[in-house]
Amino acid sequence: MDEIANWIEQNLRLSLSLQEKLLYSLIVLTTIWVVRLLLLAIISRRTEDSSVLYRWRKTSEYAALVLGVLVIGRIWIEDLRSAATFLGLFTAGLAIALQDPITNFFGWMFIIWRHPFDVGDRIQIGEDTGDVIDVRYFQFTVMEIRNWVHADQSTGRVLHIPNRKVFNESLANFSKGFAYIWNEIPVMITFESNWHKAKDLLRTIAEKHSAHLSEDARERVQEAARRYMIFYENLTPTVYTSVEASGVTLTVRYLSNPRQRRNSENDIWEDILVSFEQQDDVALAYPTHRIYYRPVGEEISEPNLDLRLDTES
Repeated sequence: MDEIANWIEQNLRLSLSLQEKLLYSLIVLTTIWVVRLLLLAIISRRTEDSSVLYRWRKTSEYAALVLGVLVIGRIWIEDLRSAATFLGLFTAGLAIALQDPITNFFGWMFIIWRHPFDVGDRIQIGEDTGDVIDVRYFQFTVMEIRNWVHADQSTGRVLHIPNRKVFNESLANFSKGFAYIWNEIPVMITFESNWHKAKDLLRTIAEKHSAHLSEDARERVQEAARRYMIFYENLTPTVYTSVEASGVTLTVRYLSNPRQRRNSENDIWEDILVSFEQQDDVALAYPTHRIYYRPVGEEISEPNLDLRLDTES
């Protein structure tokens, strides 16, 4: 070993102390890497849950990084005072040259510390909306929803968003706090329809599809109220009435799981169509034109043209 060290010193110009530090650093990196692989192998044998495996991979990665920096830093830094001076100058230059990556790294620290969202949450940050599928040091990744796809369903695109956006963009989390969203379905019926009956039918249909969520939502509200100023007294479905130029609008308001909004709206609309089809005095409003005219030469006893347009929103 001494002969090898002397040969390296003579031919590669590496001092014995530098060779020793390099050797110790290599041993530390190898040990940490092997221990992490063994730990992940043990965990993967005990569970097949992909979310659990993902969290173990990320946690072990962060722990290995911190441990490696501390141990290897201790090997290389002998004089703490000179190291502090060097690090101060180095950090100042690095902050200017790598402003965005540094901000992204602090954004990652904020995400890990404050948990504005976790992997699996559905969020909207700025104009981007999707389900969080990964969080890294400089960016997090979401599976995009909305955009050209109507309703809250996946587009199939994966978006990589810089972590710094958590500092300068508004962030909405669909999965934390209340855990449900209010969805509304406007249903327009003609003025000739029995709107009292239609309103009762819509309320019954909404309760059928969402009343079971009310009790769970009430418990969620009580939990959220311990952290946020969230107060809801009425969590049951309701129907609001309004009048527009082309008919009576009955707006169904109900609780929905954020990931089931389109499915719930589909089920409710199908029940509405079936229910209204069985009623003789309830009809959906739709665009119609009615034109009255008189033959040429006939005296005008009333307005000769009456144009009425019924439309649905």
